[in-house]
Amino acid sequence: MNQKTLNKLEFQKIIDLLSEHASSPGGKQACRGLKPMTDIGAVNTAQEQTQAAFTRIVKKGHLSFSGCYVVHDSLMRLEIGSALNAAELLRIGKLLKTAGRAKAYGRHDTVDELADCLDVYFEQLSPLAALSAEIDRCIISEEEISDDASSRLKQIRRSIAGMNDKIHSTLNGLVNGSWRTYLQDAIITMRGDRYCLPVKAEYRNQVNGMIHDQSATGSTLFMEPMAVVKLNNDLKELYGQEQEEIQVILARLSVDAAEYIGEIRTNYQMLTELDTIFARGALALDMNASRPIFNTEGRIHIREGRHPLLDKKKVVPITVTLGDTFDLLIVTGPNTGGKTVSLKTVGLFTLMGQAGLHIPALDRSELAVFEQVYADIGDEQSIEQSLSTFSSHMTNIVSFLQTVDEKSLVLFDELGAGTDPTEGAALAISILSHLHSRGIRTMATTHYSELKVFALSTPGVENACCEFNIETLSPTYHLLIGIPGKSNAFAISEKLGLPDYIIQEAKQHLSEQDESFEDLLTDLEASRRMIEREKDEAAAYRREIERLKSELKDKQAKLDAQRERILKEANEKASAIVREAKDFADETMKNFRKFGKESISAADMERERERIRKQLAKTQNKSELEKKKPQKEHKASDFHLGDSVRVLSMNLTGTVSSLPDAKGNLFVQMGILRSQVHMSDLEIIEEPLTLTAKQMRRTSGGKMKMGKSMHISSEINLLGKTVDEAIAALDKYLDDAYLAHLSPVRIVHGKGTGALRNGIHQYLKRQKHVKSYRLGAFGEGDAGVTIVEFK
Repeated sequence: MNQKTLNKLEFQKIIDLLSEHASSPGGKQACRGLKPMTDIGAVNTAQEQTQAAFTRIVKKGHLSFSGCYVVHDSLMRLEIGSALNAAELLRIGKLLKTAGRAKAYGRHDTVDELADCLDVYFEQLSPLAALSAEIDRCIISEEEISDDASSRLKQIRRSIAGMNDKIHSTLNGLVNGSWRTYLQDAIITMRGDRYCLPVKAEYRNQVNGMIHDQSATGSTLFMEPMAVVKLNNDLKELYGQEQEEIQVILARLSVDAAEYIGEIRTNYQMLTELDTIFARGALALDMNASRPIFNTEGRIHIREGRHPLLDKKKVVPITVTLGDTFDLLIVTGPNTGGKTVSLKTVGLFTLMGQAGLHIPALDRSELAVFEQVYADIGDEQSIEQSLSTFSSHMTNIVSFLQTVDEKSLVLFDELGAGTDPTEGAALAISILSHLHSRGIRTMATTHYSELKVFALSTPGVENACCEFNIETLSPTYHLLIGIPGKSNAFAISEKLGLPDYIIQEAKQHLSEQDESFEDLLTDLEASRRMIEREKDEAAAYRREIERLKSELKDKQAKLDAQRERILKEANEKASAIVREAKDFADETMKNFRKFGKESISAADMERERERIRKQLAKTQNKSELEKKKPQKEHKASDFHLGDSVRVLSMNLTGTVSSLPDAKGNLFVQMGILRSQVHMSDLEIIEEPLTLTAKQMRRTSGGKMKMGKSMHISSEINLLGKTVDEAIAALDKYLDDAYLAHLSPVRIVHGKGTGALRNGIHQYLKRQKHVKSYRLGAFGEGDAGVTIVEFK
């Protein structure tokens, strides 16, 4: 990709924003070296990595790579057997700690977390916990080695402390004793590495000691008393032994680190790549960007794209299509209307997407992979352009017309401007016709009416305009595809107070063809607004029809299922009644034949008659007393603690108080009765999540208990909502979670400006059923989430 285009489209500013999200020196350097790629496989891989990082950041918070120090030089020294100093070993230790944190961050803690393309990076990390712990134990800072680094070092430092005490004791005796009158000040000082006393110069011969220094005036001599010379010598020797032992410790740690040179180098490489990938994910989160879909057919379809370098609160989204039914788009309209912004948005999105970055546009936006992007965009947008400006633009255009091909994207800003309008328009039409004939994807902005006519009359070329509000004399910055823009010079002049007679005279200088063309544009604009209004109304009607259609379909499906179930149950009951009646009739006939052959008493016959009467009555009411069957067979996994169920054999409702055992038996609480039943005798009651007086009842302990299980998530995601929208959703969620005895719960609000977090915290302060709340700790989402506990 040519550097001139990258500069024109301000790609480097995007790279600067990206590098700010990297936290390691190597990651920042890799971000600064990021360039657009031309292989669609590599582009899609980078986009997938960015998407995975974005998802992990949203779920788990940001991952810091600040401890990933550059260790290449240190590893090279280890390879040749050199010993590292404390600072180098400390950087290796911090690198290993960062690898350990990243390794923990990369683990999938729950079964519902899906594997992604970043797992391969996290799996290659080797925290080397033993080596990291040993470095951490031995080295406190770059200038300090721990006493516990070795037993000999501890012994030497203990001796140094004892020797210092002995020297101070001896010197204090001299200060408070025989040397008191000879001293300038009653203090103990050091010169070099020797303890000394400040002696007045006139008493130099009255004291026995070695002179190490004197004051600037010469009135004070810093003398080492002979009584502590040997002690100072012994102390200096101990300091020498201390340094020797420190070198031994550093050498030992260097030998230990040398065994893992390959793992340390791999850790650095993986952490640097992860830092770069997560920087892309963090930038996407900051821009509220999405992953574009790429193709190699030259199709561009940007859905409500926002230029990433403009104020997010003020930028107006644009929708741009190119390369599907037309390969040349000509954008017209007044100055400051947003034409150049639209042009730069298309070019910058292309560069960002091919560099593996998400684009700030709606999901399912589509971009094409181009081998080159050529842009002729002037920095000065003035009507007073000199010939030199025109020449510089032509020089730039000539340079890339020699190399442009069908795999290129070409962007022109004010093509043909800076020279005679007639010649400029003709030249612009010629250049665009040449590119259009070769099928090269091109987007150009212009003021020339000739180019509007060219777009209207040429197949495969489309007009577009940046909408302008005549009433307010201000652009709306909306890009409208398919409609040429008006210059609006007369209308703007009239609004600004130019006399009407001057405007009328100016209109007389227009040719009839030009005036007709402007009238045509006016009619097109009015038609467009009417069509858009009717389109919005039709879309609203269509959505309403789809909703009613869906509701009707659901109701019909429920009715059909209910009808089939009732018919099936009725047939089964009828068959059972007929079968039982037939069996009973056969038994009755057999008994009467038996009565005819044997001498049966009248009392026995009366008892048999009564039994037959009761059986007939029972059979007659069989449909009412028939044991119900569950509407569907349930599995053991369908039952959860607290589920509301109906016990069919008892015709009672209750709550599941234990999970099914291996035989399918479980306990059901029915009021004060707790009974063990088989799951085949149960029917799960499907009810809406609304609480009524019947669904809540008091137990013998007086506590409120749900009449059904409420499966409430332990987390609510409020990202992207305003404070009012978030509070409304949070109020409902906290009530549900509190009633379901779910505590603590997690509120995901992101970091951003902090407005959403502050609004949520102000709301939580006023809730009486909230016991406490806090920001998430490391691994919980940091300041992007709030953890709430109920009373």
